[in-house]
Amino acid sequence: MEDGAQQLGHCMVDMKELNADPEGLTAAGAVLKSKRPQVEFILACNDLVASGSDRQPNALVQVAVIDPHKQHLISQTCTEIVEANKDPLFLTGVTFPSEYHASPETLVKLTVYDAKDKNQESSSFLGSATFSVGELLRAKDERLTLSLRSSDGACAAGAVVVSRLKMGEMQEVDVDHITTDIPSHKCPLVCESASPAGIDHENNPLTGPVFKNPICKVYRFQTEDNKWMLVREQMEECTLSFSVPKQLLSLYIQEDMSRVQDLRELGELSPHWDNLRKEVMTRYGGIISSYQETFAELDKITGRSFKPSCCKAQKSLEFIPINLHTQRMRVTCPKKTDAFYDIVTVGAPAAHFQGFKCGGLQRLLSRYEAEKKSFSTAYQCIYYSPQHTAEAQEVLSTMSLLQPLITSLADQLLQAAQEHSCPGLREALKNLSDKTEQFVHTLKDELVKSALLALHAARPGYVSKSQKQNPAQGGQHQGHVLQGSDQNPSPAQGLPGHSPATSITEDTAVCNNVDGSQSAARGEGGPLKHQDSIPHHKEYDEEEWDRVWANVAKCLNCVIAMVDKLLEEDSSKQEPVPEQQQQQLADVIISHNPGTWREQLCPLVTRLKECVMEVVEKARRGMTFVLLQEAACSIPQGFLLQQRRDVVFSQALAALACGFVMRLYAGMQDQGFLRQLHLVGLVAQFESLLSTYSEEIGMLEDMEVGISDLQRVLFQITEAQTDDFRDLQPLVCGRRDHFTVEVPLPRLVFQNLPVEIKEGKPLRVFPVLFNVGINEQQTIAERFGDISLQERINQRNFETLEAYYKSLSEKVPLECLPSFQTQADIKELLETLGQNVVTKKRKNVEILWTAGAICRRLNGIRFTSCKSAKDRTSMSVTLEQCALLRDEHRLSKDFFIRALDCMRREGCRIENVQKNIKCRKYAFNILQLMAFPKCYRPPEGTYGKVDS
Repeated sequence: MEDGAQQLGHCMVDMKELNADPEGLTAAGAVLKSKRPQVEFILACNDLVASGSDRQPNALVQVAVIDPHKQHLISQTCTEIVEANKDPLFLTGVTFPSEYHASPETLVKLTVYDAKDKNQESSSFLGSATFSVGELLRAKDERLTLSLRSSDGACAAGAVVVSRLKMGEMQEVDVDHITTDIPSHKCPLVCESASPAGIDHENNPLTGPVFKNPICKVYRFQTEDNKWMLVREQMEECTLSFSVPKQLLSLYIQEDMSRVQDLRELGELSPHWDNLRKEVMTRYGGIISSYQETFAELDKITGRSFKPSCCKAQKSLEFIPINLHTQRMRVTCPKKTDAFYDIVTVGAPAAHFQGFKCGGLQRLLSRYEAEKKSFSTAYQCIYYSPQHTAEAQEVLSTMSLLQPLITSLADQLLQAAQEHSCPGLREALKNLSDKTEQFVHTLKDELVKSALLALHAARPGYVSKSQKQNPAQGGQHQGHVLQGSDQNPSPAQGLPGHSPATSITEDTAVCNNVDGSQSAARGEGGPLKHQDSIPHHKEYDEEEWDRVWANVAKCLNCVIAMVDKLLEEDSSKQEPVPEQQQQQLADVIISHNPGTWREQLCPLVTRLKECVMEVVEKARRGMTFVLLQEAACSIPQGFLLQQRRDVVFSQALAALACGFVMRLYAGMQDQGFLRQLHLVGLVAQFESLLSTYSEEIGMLEDMEVGISDLQRVLFQITEAQTDDFRDLQPLVCGRRDHFTVEVPLPRLVFQNLPVEIKEGKPLRVFPVLFNVGINEQQTIAERFGDISLQERINQRNFETLEAYYKSLSEKVPLECLPSFQTQADIKELLETLGQNVVTKKRKNVEILWTAGAICRRLNGIRFTSCKSAKDRTSMSVTLEQCALLRDEHRLSKDFFIRALDCMRREGCRIENVQKNIKCRKYAFNILQLMAFPKCYRPPEGTYGKVDS
């Protein structure tokens, strides 16, 4: 049995002195980047002599770099241990770290040890050898055989063989022929590239502005037909870990400041409502101040692009995703095209700073909505359901987008009229008509009308009809909540279009007015302010909104009629007429010239813009009042929940943006993928390993809401202004109910995209979440607790995934999807997933395996999470990678466990642990691992009690 441990970095070597003809330039759009050769090598030993004559050595090689200028030793990495073998062939390769730029003079020292245990805590020195990078590159077939020198200087310790690797270059040679003494012309590790020409996935410059600090590991594994495959892991940080949350914070601040301004512009309100408004504005002010402080703290951080797990509960970093990294596995097999498998790892999006004592978002929101009706009575305001609140936010959002657009299109119409351009006039009119009709349709909702009536009822001096009919009773009950609907009807009742059966009436609690004596005195004595367009004392004209709203459509019809008239007159002028009629027509035109096209259109277009603005002002006040009542009913719990939701969404969006960009870059040459992208969108599959017990159930409740909220996100591909990396950073815009992430691409890359994407078509992402707990806490939950949350999440997201596949199969030929070696098609996998979701089975990790396989077959984006994306996530990622090697690249069954141990012992994931907690140990103990499924247990010597 051989335990695998591997090492890897990523070294760019300056080859100018050794190779005057560089390997070439790679163009990704207009970005050109020199391909700097990488030095990676594989190791083997011959004739090792153990310290005891009665046994063979358990060999491992420690690799160190000697800086030729500073003359000091830099410890690098070590291979796996090959047990009881004097001629070991190591599966793990060696490469330099990205931060160390080696030169041909750089020295590499290899030290061979005989390990007494798997922890490598007790080992004996066997011998060492040193070579320079230049010597390896100049050697025949780039292969060196070096004698090992023992501690006394003798050369009787054996030899070490160093063979340079070139990823993407593999020759079909049987494993049996790969020995340390094969002739150099049969070296199996350096030969012609099997990669498709023109695609440089490894040095792709597009990853430059988003991904950084790569850590690489390289391996060679045996296939079922006794051939070698080369495997590289590359893990990188993502700059979006910080840039997306900072952009979101800025948008949150702008949105809340705008909300405060809208509340100020509501006009004069009765004392009761004015006090509520002040309290709500104070709450918003507190959120704004807190977010500004957090933004300032984040702005001080430079050069950092991930949040370690030990900082997950830090207040200033609560918006930053935990331990966000990308990982790519690249596989090279003889005479086959290289394959790439990507995954994003991130800690579960959750509000760790706020804690989970009362649960997570899903539980808190359910409890909050159930209690909000009683809050509405206590605060004497109308209860609006979440659907109505969302409607109000959507109306405000749509108006803010359409109103300036309509103004711009109206100006374009006048410009076309100025230029006397018939085609321009038709095109401008068509665009103006489309957007104005969309605007009118948006405001057709009865919610606007009911909100305006409710706002009127909240003005000082408002007297209801019942109070007019019975002033004595009215005076007694002003300022109090009346229980009988016949005594004090809700403002929503009795509205045109609002029958008692409508949802508005069902979800509306009674509305209390104001202190009558004070408000009446203020209302009768003071002059009407301009912004108070609804009279204070007069009975509310319920048809006023209908008239104002209908005026927009009428104005548009007038504009259309005038344009049709102008075009018709222009067309008639083009027809040939007798000379006598021409003279008569000229006399008529001179005597009755109504003016130029612009002069005739200008009054109508101006009136249209005025009507649109009037509608916007009224609707904005109405919707702001709806949101005021919603906010007033939710003090203070609603604001705390909003902050929690902002935090969780920020972490989730940063991860999604990272995954989308990675998937987009990888699929830039795949026309089938690009077609799927704009016709249907992509599935983003989140795998979670959280338990449904103790604090982690709160994390899962947060994560469920955060992933679900990603449905509000759209992506757009834009053309970058320049090819500077700063102009290639994704941008976030929008507001809480709808965000858009713009992904800029270099000009030449952008030009090769489908027309629909270039025209700015919004691209959708369908997030799905599947959770299966695997630790000892999940054992407790399954035996003594409740796992209904996990079951509900899996069932609901299975239905979403099934619906996505149905939509995809209707719109995109299945030939556009990637092909895999395994025979099971997507339908069969979906059936299997559906059966597993409803099956009562403990720790049914087949749900995760099947969901991941479906995601890859659907060209989707894969995510894996646990609490910190460090320990359980590492076990899952390495297991998935080895399963892909087995299923898609025929990894030998005998090498499966060895490959798994290699990746877990010294691969990218143990480097991730080192980055997070400065210790190369997974945070497990032996008792915990007894509860884990066997395939999720790390190799001996790689785990222990650590602070995570």
